[in-house]
Amino acid sequence: MQLAPSQLQQHLQRGLKSLYTLHGDEPLLVQEFADSLRAVAREQGYTERTVHTVAGAHFDWSAVLASSGSLSLFADKQIIEVRIPSGKPGKDGSAALQQMAERSQGDDSTLTLVLLPRLDSMTAKGAWFAALESFGVTVKFEPIDRRNLPQWIAQRLQLQGQRVAPGEEGQRTLQFFADRVEGNLLAAHQEVQKLGLLYPPQDDGVLSFEQVEQAVLNVARYDVFKLSEAVLGGQTVRVQRMLDGLQSEGESEVLVHWALAEDIRSMKRVKDALSAGRPMPMALRENRVWGLKEKLFERVLPQMGDTTLSNLLHAAHKVDGIVKGLKQPDWPADGWQALHRLAGMMCHACSARPTPGAYRQPAQSAH
Repeated sequence: MQLAPSQLQQHLQRGLKSLYTLHGDEPLLVQEFADSLRAVAREQGYTERTVHTVAGAHFDWSAVLASSGSLSLFADKQIIEVRIPSGKPGKDGSAALQQMAERSQGDDSTLTLVLLPRLDSMTAKGAWFAALESFGVTVKFEPIDRRNLPQWIAQRLQLQGQRVAPGEEGQRTLQFFADRVEGNLLAAHQEVQKLGLLYPPQDDGVLSFEQVEQAVLNVARYDVFKLSEAVLGGQTVRVQRMLDGLQSEGESEVLVHWALAEDIRSMKRVKDALSAGRPMPMALRENRVWGLKEKLFERVLPQMGDTTLSNLLHAAHKVDGIVKGLKQPDWPADGWQALHRLAGMMCHACSARPTPGAYRQPAQSAH
């Protein structure tokens, strides 16, 4: 029997089954679903829990079969969890899972949870998975894609009594939030919880864009984002100091380069949109430029020529190779020195007022 994650509450109203298989790429959603099942099971007297994590080809499946077939002296009901991180139980595991699936029929004393990652089509057609699906309930967890992420964030905020402003402002806030946590649902969940702690719901519980921006940017990559803002602000001395700090803290050269290069690419896209006749607000919105960067782009782009942006793109391409171990003529071989030079070029372009189409490369940094 297949069950959609959203159908859990409706399903539980009809009664708890004895076998559940959860599989998918979103550990947060799998964990929350499993927690809900365990909570209901505890209310129904499943007081004992045993967890087996399948690791390696020589895992002892007999221990799993033994635990699923016996109860301790102190419990009438038990939960047996079988976690298979690889998604491949092997020959012995396949036979054991089929046996456990068959055993689960009519067994009200044991609740079995099988936790799996995302399965490929070949694995999902295996006899062991077919048995789990036939004798129990299977739940597949699909990733929350970028298009649906703002709505997911809004729903999570609502659960803790918070919401964004109505209309375009609120949509802008949710889009900004989603851009900062895309691809990491656990981080999104943690940032939502942080907002609940920082701004306890009062009155209508509305969160402003500024509140979300301040909170969500204050994550592990906070300093890299602040570096980006300093570069766009043309703050050369501060930028050099921040790069030194990031290097001493062991930050990844590749990540720092990505942040700088992404700003250059964004400026080029917005500049092209402006050249095509798009108004500045529309060009920024279409390219997902929000918050403080929105104001910085508005200040910087009108004074920046196409040649300047082309030179910056070319420089970013060279530094991409350097931080990955390649050598470039007339550039430092060291990745951090190359990043200093690229950031210096960007600061110069963002702070100067060159003639459109002209670009004068600054002197090479002493770094």
